Amino acid sequence: MEISALTRSVVTRNHAIIAPDGYINSNVPGWTGCTTNVIINEQMGARLCQTIITLTAAGRLQGQTKASQIFFYVVQGQITVAAGGQEKTLQTGQFVYVPVGSDYLFTNPGEGTQLLTFHKVYEPLEGHATPGLLFGEKDDSKAPVYMNDEALRIQELLPNELGFDIAVNIFTYQPGGRLPMVETHIMEHGLLYLQGEAIYMLDQQWYPVKKGDSIWMAPYCQQWAASIGKEPSVYIYYKNVNRFPTVL
Repeated sequence: MEISALTRSVVTRNHAIIAPDGYINSNVPGWTGCTTNVIINEQMGARLCQTIITLTAAGRLQGQTKASQIFFYVVQGQITVAAGGQEKTLQTGQFVYVPVGSDYLFTNPGEGTQLLTFHKVYEPLEGHATPGLLFGEKDDSKAPVYMNDEALRIQELLPNELGFDIAVNIFTYQPGGRLPMVETHIMEHGLLYLQGEAIYMLDQQWYPVKKGDSIWMAPYCQQWAASIGKEPSVYIYYKNVNRFPTVL
């Protein structure tokens, strides 16, 4: 008999591993015909929100961004999005960035289509325009080698411009690839594993992770990762960037 009290999920003051086995569905106004799982948000101490949305064929997401921008990424399936006077059908690996003050409408999903979202309150920067609507996609040819290690590649999905106060990247580790140092930094992370398996070290605690797992890392959470298994490990991750490190 399976023991229902067992899980790989862990939530601490400074980091969390969220495995799908513990998901509880949430209702979001305007998002219908779907299940929404809130993975990360400010109630756990974060300054971002991360959700996973799984849609039926009748699924529909309609809303307007206000203070927060939203990054939508198609984890699997397809869906049509209308925003900013444009309409496109997004497939697996494609995304749309919806800036603040924008209406959006997602319709006609394939059954079981899954979306990942990152939300953050936008911080304007004097002298720099607020970013506009942006479509894009995962493209391994646009993922340069990281720190001269052929086993590590990162694709930046959003422009590296000061108008943006977030970055969303896809990090690919070939089998045996690992970070060259233990990172300790001010940026916060939210991420979702898209492929493979890995070992993650967070604040000197060791965790096995795999496709479908999410991780939250607060500022200054120590972090290190290594790919394990016979296929690459790939995750998409958020971080806050390009703003002063203090409000004082």
